[in-house]
Amino acid sequence: MTEAVTPPPSPYDPPTHPPAAERADQPGPHDRQDRTDLPEPLDAEAPSKPGAASAGITPADVRDGAAVTLVVGVAGVVLGLLWAWLAPRVQYVSNGEAVFLRDTESEARIGADGTFFLLALGFGVLSAVAVFLWRRRGGVPLVIGLTVGACFASLAGWRLGLLLGPGGNLPAAAAEAGKGVPFDAPLQLLAHGVLLVWPMTAVALHLGLTALWSPRETSPSAEWYGTYPPPHVHADPPQDDPRD
Repeated sequence: MTEAVTPPPSPYDPPTHPPAAERADQPGPHDRQDRTDLPEPLDAEAPSKPGAASAGITPADVRDGAAVTLVVGVAGVVLGLLWAWLAPRVQYVSNGEAVFLRDTESEARIGADGTFFLLALGFGVLSAVAVFLWRRRGGVPLVIGLTVGACFASLAGWRLGLLLGPGGNLPAAAAEAGKGVPFDAPLQLLAHGVLLVWPMTAVALHLGLTALWSPRETSPSAEWYGTYPPPHVHADPPQDDPRD
């Protein structure tokens, strides 16, 4: 007897499918989710840029800046009260015809400017530290509010001190005091540049404190961008099935 020989398949014949048991052993497209060597999908909710969630000025920041402006501006009343109380007095004397300084070598006129300078410097330090302790994160609205409030406080303290001090009508004050009787001169601020001491001190110190001790933003997490190179780059290539 002769054994039947199966001819080789022709390339024009339709493809034959392997048995079901053999197909079960081969990985299919649905087995991809069971592979451990594939990269994990990135989180769809992760921000596209580091710090994108914290960028921008919120309405809460604007309210904080307005509150700083209001509180610091009201503090100018305290500055005016202290300046009118602590500033040295300059005394004049009248001879019945003219008004003269009682002590031509007195430094009281410069002392009024120095008192305002020291008070403004102290208020600038206090306001900067208070704002920093209240909002350590800092921000543009806080700096703007601190600057505007300090400028207004300096002007308010200056004008209030002038109102609380002796009157500015020298002839009337000399006539009321009498001939040869010394009387206090009006409170004056000769160096108007000291009005900038409070805002400049407050802003500079606040920026320095914020730069040194404000909370730092965390570095972007690695899972935002995935791992590089992906794990499947170093995975072993699939082996050809010997039965093919």
